[in-house]
Amino acid sequence: MFHPVDHPLERGWVGRVDGDRVVQLAAQTLQSFFTGGGAAREHAVYPLAAVRLLAPVLHPPAVRAFDERGAFEFRNPASIVGPDATVGTASTLELLPRLAAVVGVDGAIGGYTLCADWRRPEARPPKDRDFALATGPVVVTQDELDGAASELVVRVGGEERARASLDAFDWDGARELALAGTRLFPGDLLVGPVAGPSVEVDSPRVVELAYPAIGTLRQLAGDAGRAA
Repeated sequence: MFHPVDHPLERGWVGRVDGDRVVQLAAQTLQSFFTGGGAAREHAVYPLAAVRLLAPVLHPPAVRAFDERGAFEFRNPASIVGPDATVGTASTLELLPRLAAVVGVDGAIGGYTLCADWRRPEARPPKDRDFALATGPVVVTQDELDGAASELVVRVGGEERARASLDAFDWDGARELALAGTRLFPGDLLVGPVAGPSVEVDSPRVVELAYPAIGTLRQLAGDAGRAA
């Protein structure tokens, strides 16, 4: 999802990133793109530098966050934010880097995106994780992940703070667990386990999650006007 920098839109448009440009597609949301068979008529073309990328699914029907044992907990869909969002007001935040799967048609996994799961240590659970779950910058398919670099890098203020593998989680098993006794809808998010150690962030800071096959998910922790 995206909008031109000079034409802000809350929901944005569905687009396909093609090198240094974004092609607008004739679908209202990513969910409708999936249910339409993953194909849509092409509209305008924009330079990538002239658009702002948004959360791939702004209002997911459900969000399930998994741990390393395959169990999950439900998370607040209203906490979803996208790239370049300002998160938190506390002096210290904790970042839990993750990968997330986006459910497509017929309960199948439609693609994958990065996820910055933010925690406010000063708040009591469950409110410590109820304010920002960032996703983006784009959604890629399984074939785009196959053979890609398997490490996610976290940078805070331009300095590398963590590096972890993303290739050990059983996504098919997570999907089957989520599907047992219920239904999955297009746009549901299955958030994978935390990749490596959590990262403490003394705000304000610019924080980046980088994975070559997906891109860089950038966040502003704390005061956007003073982040560096």
